[in-house]
Amino acid sequence: MSLSSLRVLLVGVGGLGCPTAWALAEAGVGTLLLADDDEVDASNLHRQILFGPADVGHDKVGAAVAALSGRYPAIRVVGHATRFLPGVAAELLDGADVVVEGADNFATKFLVADACALARKPVVHGAALRWLGTALAVSAVGRPCYRCLFEDLPPGPAPSCADAGVMGPVCGVVGALMADLALRLAASAEVGGTLVSFDGKGLVRRTTRVAARAGCELCREGAPPPLLTTERYLGSS
Repeated sequence: MSLSSLRVLLVGVGGLGCPTAWALAEAGVGTLLLADDDEVDASNLHRQILFGPADVGHDKVGAAVAALSGRYPAIRVVGHATRFLPGVAAELLDGADVVVEGADNFATKFLVADACALARKPVVHGAALRWLGTALAVSAVGRPCYRCLFEDLPPGPAPSCADAGVMGPVCGVVGALMADLALRLAASAEVGGTLVSFDGKGLVRRTTRVAARAGCELCREGAPPPLLTTERYLGSS
């Protein structure tokens, strides 16, 4: 598949989604599909690099579409001002060749993992907190998958950027790593199960291959298809 025909869905246009979108646009991806229901806050500006002070108070998707379209007029940028929810998951995935997930909550992360497994879409999961960040590539066959590493939603609140903080440059590096993995997945490279971690304080990047977990409820042989219901993903932070 050529870059100009590639369609990438970005779930979350925040600290990770912004640099990932920018890197993909710079690479010449044909279509970027953006899904987010949040507004730009002044506290976002140090890491959400598509936005400026004039965007504060406006919805992120609209501001991101304007920024990307202005810089890369040859690229088609489509905004969906919605959270990635069970009711819209299939519709959002239908138009994508590769998915990039940079959400800030576990409910969305697990929903994206399950929905992509159901739709057989390759996906890159990303996370960043304080000085540390990770990017995980999952192929369309989905083994190993996100649940091989993180079995299920944590039972209680988990730290987020809002309360634990995150270094802006770490988000930029992780976003670039996510874009790289997404492009490699689109090119059918054998990168499924690749986990890249970045330590911004020590400037250390490590790449490992994740092994499939024998009892994984999502990707083990004979596992039932996931049920994408709202109740399944309640209880996360």
